[in-house]
Amino acid sequence: MNELAAKKYASTISEADLTRHLTILASDSLEGRETGKKGQKMAADYIKNHFEKLGLQAPVNGNSYYQKFNLYKVKRGKAEMILGKDTLKNLKEMVYWSDNPMKKEKVDLVYVNKASKEDLTKFSVKDKFVVFQAEGQFTPVLQRLEESGAKGALVLAEDSSKMSMVLRYGQYYVTNGSLSRNKPSDKGLVSVVTYKEMANKIFGKPLEKLKIGDKAKAQLSGEVNVEVIETENVLGFLEGGEKKGEILVITAHYDHEGIKNGEIYNGADDDASGTTAVLEIAEAFAIAKKDGFTPRRSILFMPVTGEEKGLLGSAHYSENPVFPLDNTVTNLNIDMIGRVDSIHMENRDFVYLIGSNRISTELHNISENINQKYTKLDLDYTYNAEDHPDRIYYRSDHWNFAKNGVPIIFYFNGTHPDYHKPTDTVEKIQFDLLKKRADLVFYTAWELANRENRPLVEE
Repeated sequence: MNELAAKKYASTISEADLTRHLTILASDSLEGRETGKKGQKMAADYIKNHFEKLGLQAPVNGNSYYQKFNLYKVKRGKAEMILGKDTLKNLKEMVYWSDNPMKKEKVDLVYVNKASKEDLTKFSVKDKFVVFQAEGQFTPVLQRLEESGAKGALVLAEDSSKMSMVLRYGQYYVTNGSLSRNKPSDKGLVSVVTYKEMANKIFGKPLEKLKIGDKAKAQLSGEVNVEVIETENVLGFLEGGEKKGEILVITAHYDHEGIKNGEIYNGADDDASGTTAVLEIAEAFAIAKKDGFTPRRSILFMPVTGEEKGLLGSAHYSENPVFPLDNTVTNLNIDMIGRVDSIHMENRDFVYLIGSNRISTELHNISENINQKYTKLDLDYTYNAEDHPDRIYYRSDHWNFAKNGVPIIFYFNGTHPDYHKPTDTVEKIQFDLLKKRADLVFYTAWELANRENRPLVEE
């Protein structure tokens, strides 16, 4: 399909339409689009109606635009650990860190040093409630213990600052609770965090004198309340031609932070901007198909939910794909493309690209060539550096495709003072720049949907 056709349909992506969509998605009436809340449902309906008007297929079970799934809001209540005459109180001497409830159960504690792989060869932790010293990030250790059949874990945190520990791990006790895709049960590993200084109260001797296998007794209780939250990704499918079994997926997350302390977090840039781009790109392809320009490959347009809660919507799709991931040739993910960061005030015609060369060098080269041919934006790869401290590559929805070997490109404008604040509002969006960036995604999608071969994945 020729260059003139690509330019013709890119021209249907207009600043007026971008403004119209984004103004609705980031309006106060949608209440910040928090996952599972009324505003998120309203945004989902708006996106679904747009896809329906375009004539896109509803691909979920052959008749729905919604890929629905449940999330579980976990809110922890009272918890304590009784050690003889001493009681460790929750959010004081300990933090009940688990999603799994316990009802005043007697537990036999056993010390396993640092619970390293070497330590666990010396002692079987199956069905035991183990105590170990943490060094830095201990989540992988908890996973190792669960895989080894341990019943629970009491973590002796290396941070000796009690306030710091409570602040760090007590965040799980926020008023609204935390969302998870996994339903809590009483069968998983129970985990509690306390201080190294508590070893003396637990075992009757200081930490430095403990040996693997030393035992103690305790009584533990922890309340966990669970609320089921239903949410949904929105999928619109445009069937391709001769290569229709190969799928290009274009994503953005349409959820945001909701209402906090009475203030609406509109999320105009994050990520009504990306969602709006997906709506307009979908329309451009739909018009092209009606005019007889059917892409060779199929395209799935998928605004996802739950990104702000931990990439939950894209994670659900990657584990329950409507179209096999093996047939997914690329994911183009758009998260914040309506603003300019402080670094580019003098050169606003830019966009950060992340991940384009991580899985497929060929995809990177395609992207570069398309930009040079059509949009001539400054492609900034700062955040693509593998050692970049912000680790942006792992922080948006493309990651759930990339970790499954699907080539990706992530489009991003960088952060700004309004990031995750109620001041991220529509009047700060630069719609001419949003148009240019949406054009780049469209032209890249046009090429990927119509070229002879899918991007080559490096072994």
